[in-house]
Amino acid sequence: MTDGTEESPEFSGDPGIEDNDTVRVARRHLSDSATIRANRGWWDANADDYQAEHGAFLGDDRFIWCPEGLDEADARLLGADLAGRRVLEVGAGAAQCSRWLAGQGAHAVASDLSFGQLAHALRIDAGAGAARAEVPLVQADATRLPFADESFDIVCSAYGAVPFVADSAAVMREAARVLKPGGRWVFSVSHPIRWSFPDDPGEHGLTARDSYFDRRPYVEFDERGLATYAEHHRTLGDRVREIVAAGLRVVDVVEPEWPAGLTEVWGGWSPLRGRVIPGTAIFVTVKD
Repeated sequence: MTDGTEESPEFSGDPGIEDNDTVRVARRHLSDSATIRANRGWWDANADDYQAEHGAFLGDDRFIWCPEGLDEADARLLGADLAGRRVLEVGAGAAQCSRWLAGQGAHAVASDLSFGQLAHALRIDAGAGAARAEVPLVQADATRLPFADESFDIVCSAYGAVPFVADSAAVMREAARVLKPGGRWVFSVSHPIRWSFPDDPGEHGLTARDSYFDRRPYVEFDERGLATYAEHHRTLGDRVREIVAAGLRVVDVVEPEWPAGLTEVWGGWSPLRGRVIPGTAIFVTVKD
């Protein structure tokens, strides 16, 4: 295996590679630079399909934490009063969450690595006309946020950025850096236990297959062996250690249950699996 540069493939003749008619995948280590290149390209290329498939569920100005449909309007994980608060959303996609925050009176900023995703934020804002204030958009790597120290009251991320970088500890440090003392960093990710199970919404997805402690990322790659998508795994303990090492304190870990009446399938998330396996973990942290 190489260091993930363009000059040579990340994988070559590996027996752990799964090959089918649609995508080649493997659980293999991947460098920071290869991860960034792959995920920026994937989200740019698939932004249209992603928003077409999930846009109705996400809404234009709702704050949905996860495929289980937990709504910040009900959960209030960011705090009860958002008016006047400076909030940074990391991995914002089309800025649906930031738009809801702005509607609550917060001064929200939406950042994302993918220009393709941010283009959909511009599309939504253009369609709203003067009916809704536009949210400032920033294209940025979550491990190198272009903001001053202690410039936000809240930093949040709903399934954005954290799983899609090789060095998620750097994301924790950046969130802590830009937070004011007393501020909150709240983020949702796939529940770590899900990495032991196939990403299948049906019966096949109910049988554990892989080691929970296998921290190698899930990687999709092309015929040249170059990564085209990567998602990185950390255990619950890993996440807590990253948070604490960044100078933050964990105040809550939320594991949303699958609600009655929700029938929508999202990738490996489904009513069948959601009744027995946690799909999402939301970490609520504070900078003292």
